[in-house]
Parts: sequence; structure tokens; C-alpha cells
Amino acid sequence: MRVRGADIARFVPLAGPTGRNAFQGEAVDTKTRLDEDGPNLRGGRNGGPKGRARALAIAAGIVVIGGGLWFHHAQTGGAGTAAAAPMPPHEVTVSRPLVRDLDTRLGFLGQFSAVDQVELRAQVGGTLTGIHFRDGDVVHKGDLLFTIDSVPYEIRYSQAKAQQQSAAARLVLARQELTRAQDLEHSEAGTRQNTEQRTSELHAAQAALDDADAQVRDARFDLDHCRIVAPFTGRIGRHQVSVGNLIAGSRYASSPTTLLTTIVSLDPIYLDFDMSESDYEAFQRYRGKVSGLPADRVELASGGSTTYDRQGTLDFVDNVLDRSSGTIHARATVPNADGHFTPGEFSRVRVAVTHPAPTLLVPDASVLPNQSEHLVLTVAADGTVVPKQVETGDVRGGLRVIRSGLADSDRVIIDGLPFAAPGSKVKTRDGTIRYAAQPQ
Repeated sequence: MRVRGADIARFVPLAGPTGRNAFQGEAVDTKTRLDEDGPNLRGGRNGGPKGRARALAIAAGIVVIGGGLWFHHAQTGGAGTAAAAPMPPHEVTVSRPLVRDLDTRLGFLGQFSAVDQVELRAQVGGTLTGIHFRDGDVVHKGDLLFTIDSVPYEIRYSQAKAQQQSAAARLVLARQELTRAQDLEHSEAGTRQNTEQRTSELHAAQAALDDADAQVRDARFDLDHCRIVAPFTGRIGRHQVSVGNLIAGSRYASSPTTLLTTIVSLDPIYLDFDMSESDYEAFQRYRGKVSGLPADRVELASGGSTTYDRQGTLDFVDNVLDRSSGTIHARATVPNADGHFTPGEFSRVRVAVTHPAPTLLVPDASVLPNQSEHLVLTVAADGTVVPKQVETGDVRGGLRVIRSGLADSDRVIIDGLPFAAPGSKVKTRDGTIRYAAQPQ
């Protein structure tokens, strides 16, 4: 049997129908087709069993191809239908904000500075002969730090002492001469002029002795300052001059001197920070209502710590605002007996500015940054995600203080934020916001 192109076209499958009407054109009966071509098949060279088998194989192949195309269409159509089905809403955990009676605090970034800080310079010049500390040590008031060659100053001191003794001897002689002149005058053996001359010599001898005493004190001062000691207890820096160097010294700041090292006090220590004008006004309103320690107390958290476990006393607020920055300088004094704080170190500081009042708190993770603002995602009654812009405060008990923008009746998303987009629908389950046992 010959299968023509027109015959094959009659077997093209339709999209979608099944069963007997799955093919275009009239239904083809294989037996009828064979009967029509029977004479050719039986009488031709393709007649016999081999010809019939070949015809059946071709017909079966066409049926298989058509069935495969129909199956592919059925699978593709089914997938599209499933994709078009709506996705169920994601589930998120919500809770109303936690309400606690808390005072309002302002937070600032401060920097520690030493109460006392000194550049050690020699008051006498000479060769440096000794360094008696290790760089970075904590030294105590009166500890020996440097020594300068004292031989020239010992010589000068000895000379001054000798001049002092000579002046003292002349004073003794002048007293004796005056006494003798007075006795002669009383016995009328001497004159009044002689007595006056001896009196003048006595005064001159006394002045010479006073000058000699001053020279001794001056020489003693220089000799004593060949030993440089710590002026107060604190931490010393590195030495700037090595042993053997000739250093310049002077008692007066106008003359050039050699810097030897620096020393800073540690306990107590200052914490300097700046308040904005609005923060300063809020602080002043609070101080007008609360006096004493509560108004002046500050809390500190240094380094990477989030716990405000140190306290200090606000003891200075400047009297003018800086026009260029719009801030006012303030300073707190902080105990530092353990040397925990170091001058130059930064620390966060917070100051109370209101009495305790109901305050809203939410998990810090629920507060989303939005450029320079902050958002909290809430869920409306119909399940719609609604973003709310909020003003945040500090962290208390592991939770973020919300100053404004949120109501205590709002349902805040506390878990499942990646599945919540503003305007989308979500399914909610109730959760709980907990305050940490140790408030921060």
C-alpha cells in the first residue's frame, strides 16, 4: 500500500478533542482503506502478507505521533491552569505594642577627657641621666620620673652656701662694731657720727645675708629640679627624650624647653558631649521640675556595650550655644577608680528629660529603616499590611521605644517580615512582646 502526503495530512490531530474525533477530516477506517486498495495490494508486487504488515505499521506510527501531540497539549494546558490559581496568603505573627511606664531619655555621643593633663618639661637644663618609669605605666604623685645631671647645680649650691656663711660672719662683726660704738658714745669717748656709721654697716651686712640666703634658695631650687617627679597620680605616656641627650629647661613659659613626656589623670574622668538646641530646651524644662541628683545623673555605655551600667554626674553646661553647630557643650564627671575609661575614648550617654509615663515598645527588628526615616509594618482588620512611619527612641529592656506614629491598638508584625509587603494580604497569628528581665 502506498501512503500519500494527502493521506497523512488527514491524520493531523486537533488541539483538545479526544476519542474518535481527535483527528481532522473524516474518520479513516484502516480496513476500508485496505479494501479500496485491495486489488493493487493483492495483485501488485507489494501484495501478500508483507505488504499488509507494512501498511499496518505505517498506520500505527501515525496514531502514536498523534497521541503524543495530544498528550503534550494536555500537559501544557494543565500546567498553565495550575499557575493561574491564586496563592494562599502568608502567615505572620502580630502583637500589640508593649506599654511600660518609662522616663524619656536623650542619647548623645560623648568623649572622655582627663581632669588633669600635663606636659612634663624640665625647669633646668642639662644632660638627661635617668628615666625611671616604663612607658604607659600608672604613676603616683611624687614618683621619680627623670633625673638630670646635677653636678653643675651642686657646685652652684655650694658656692651660694659659702657666700651665705660669709655674709652671716660680716653681720656678726657689724653687730659687735655697733655695740662698741654705742658704749663709747655713752662714755663720751666716742662720737654720734661713729655710732651712725656702724649702724649703717650693720644694715648692709643684714642685706648681704638676705641676698646670700636667696642665692642659696635659688641654687637649691635648681638642684632639686634635677629630679623630675609626677605631679599627680595618673597614666604616663612614652618618653620623648632618651638618656644622654642635652635638654633645655626654663622656669618661664616664654623660653623654649624640651618636652619629656605627658601624664593624664584617670580618676575621676570627664565625659564631654554636645546637646542640640531642642534637646537642651527639653533638658532645661525637666531640670526646672526636678532638682538634685535625678536631674544631674547621666548613664553611660562605653565601647560596643549596649548596657548602660555606669553613672556619672552632670556638673557643667556651657552658657552659650555654638552658632556654627547649633549645639551647647556639656560635661559629666564619671568615677573611674578601676581605670575602665581612657581619655579620648568615645561613649554613649543618655540623660533623663521627663518623668516616667506610658511608653510604647516594639522589638527592634520590627523597626525598618527607610532612608532617614523608620517604618513599622502593621496589619489592618482585613489582613492588609499597612506601613506606619514612627519616631524612635532608645532601647529599653531589649525593645525599641516608639515616641510617635504608633497606637497601642495597632497590630505590629513581630515575625514573618520577609513575607509582608505593604498593601499585601497576610494571615495572622497572635504573638507576645516581652520586656527583658534586666532593662538596658
